[in-house]
Amino acid sequence: MDEAPFFADIADGPDDGRAFWLTAEGGTRIRVGVWAQGAANGTVLLFPGRTEYIEKYGRTARDFADRGFCTFSIDWQGQGLADRMVDDPATGHVHWFSDYQKDVKAMVEAARALSLPEPYYLLAHSMGGCIGLRALHENLPVAAAAFSAPMWGIKMTPTTRPAAWALAWGGRMFGFGHLYAPGTTGGDSYVMVAPFEDNLLTTDPDMYAYMQDQGRARPELLLGGPSLRWVHEALKETRELDRLPSPVHPAITFLGTNERIVDPDRITSRKARWQNGTLEVVSGGEHEVLMEGPETRARVFDQMAAFFREHASGTPYAVSV
Repeated sequence: MDEAPFFADIADGPDDGRAFWLTAEGGTRIRVGVWAQGAANGTVLLFPGRTEYIEKYGRTARDFADRGFCTFSIDWQGQGLADRMVDDPATGHVHWFSDYQKDVKAMVEAARALSLPEPYYLLAHSMGGCIGLRALHENLPVAAAAFSAPMWGIKMTPTTRPAAWALAWGGRMFGFGHLYAPGTTGGDSYVMVAPFEDNLLTTDPDMYAYMQDQGRARPELLLGGPSLRWVHEALKETRELDRLPSPVHPAITFLGTNERIVDPDRITSRKARWQNGTLEVVSGGEHEVLMEGPETRARVFDQMAAFFREHASGTPYAVSV
């Protein structure tokens, strides 16, 4: 496991942050990052969302370190410093959504090779929530899970959804799946072109500036809009996951009342049939409740830490019922 670049100056995380290169099955190079490696309460496996990268979660790692947890995060293939999948590196692209599970496998193997403190817990945001739910069904070795605005469905109007399916399917079938999906930011990163006012991510100006400052300092970490192929794969994967039963893992999910990116109905539907699952609604919250204001973040992290500690002796694998 070789050391990888790690931008501590923009992460604002605990002082011991490090990153490593991994090679996932099939030869794709990905990057993982760790903070607070000697924490006493276990390790949070942090699954980021689409467009994200390890350093974006430096402050999250600091919040967890303050509560006694190690944080271990990842650059999924196609984003961050991991291998990009198409010639235009700004395109958010994946060949198959199952490819992300290869990244998960490599990440878990690395956590064990680094002797990160157990038990392991899952924290999955947005697209990471989609990857995380599938990983639980494939026996991700965690004692409990937390989700932030999980992408168990993509928010679309009833008229937009059939058109998105048709166009995404056509892109895959006729060789233009690598092109940007219509209605996205194209090659631009959303956070770099959208003003703070009425943005879709956070109501906190300091956290929005934190994300923008990272993008200005390290533009190589940024990602633009999704490809048609990604959209097709995401729609297919969320549909398939919606048909599956819920894992038996204890899970807590956070959802802002002003969510405008993922489908809240899919989240409430899933939690209603998750026997060991609870849903926490964050009043006034946007898509990124982990990056809201200090009071909201403190409340969310306190709840997650208490939830993880409550289930520290839980079975470290998922079994579906």
